[in-house]
Amino acid sequence: MAGPAYDLHIHTCLSPCGDDDMTPPNVANMAALMGLSVIAVTDHNSCRNAGAVMAAAREFRLPLTVIPGMEVTTSEEVHVVCLFPDLDSALAAGEEVYASLLPVKNDPAIFGNQLLMGPREEPLGQVEKLLISATGLSVDQMPAFAQKYGGVAFPAHIDRDANSVFSNLGFFPHEAGFPLAEVRRPEKFFAGGARRDILGRYPILRNSDAHRLGDIKDPGDPAFSWPPGEDACRRLLALLGVAL
Repeated sequence: MAGPAYDLHIHTCLSPCGDDDMTPPNVANMAALMGLSVIAVTDHNSCRNAGAVMAAAREFRLPLTVIPGMEVTTSEEVHVVCLFPDLDSALAAGEEVYASLLPVKNDPAIFGNQLLMGPREEPLGQVEKLLISATGLSVDQMPAFAQKYGGVAFPAHIDRDANSVFSNLGFFPHEAGFPLAEVRRPEKFFAGGARRDILGRYPILRNSDAHRLGDIKDPGDPAFSWPPGEDACRRLLALLGVAL
């Protein structure tokens, strides 16, 4: 059985490295245009634009499920995606993450804007702290942290040469208890039987990590083909208690 068309790692204009065009209605409508049925909003260290994307999907009556989440930067500067079953849980988790961020203010001229918006692009201000800073949470804490709010955590883009478990730690932290993992290019990462300890142990998601509208995953594009990811998505949704 074919699984849902998914992209569970998308940024908005709240992330300083994201385009200002990644507004809540633009993200929701582009995802629907691409034929996605479920997405997750995962700005850096904040969930504060997730509700607007969820509301935009409802207001425009899009056939799209939006999961609130964030991409946490751990104390080791490893990126970990955390997804939550509802907006209240996500916002509560986001408050804890924001409180643990380094006290560094964002400079939009250097790092980019951190725009808060409503579902119709109503400007709601900017976030003061630099959201791409490290938090005080370690990689090993992340699964339990997400579970505390009813959520699920998985290490992001583990095949990247920056901000991944392999680039920053040199290994995959099996003892942390992550239920899934994300790989940007699984056909290359697992080529020739490589990393069997990962592929044989974890469901693997292939997401876009979109920072621009054109980066949002097109499930019909062969470049994004990874059939096992559909089962991984179903498992994650089951853990969150989300029904499509």
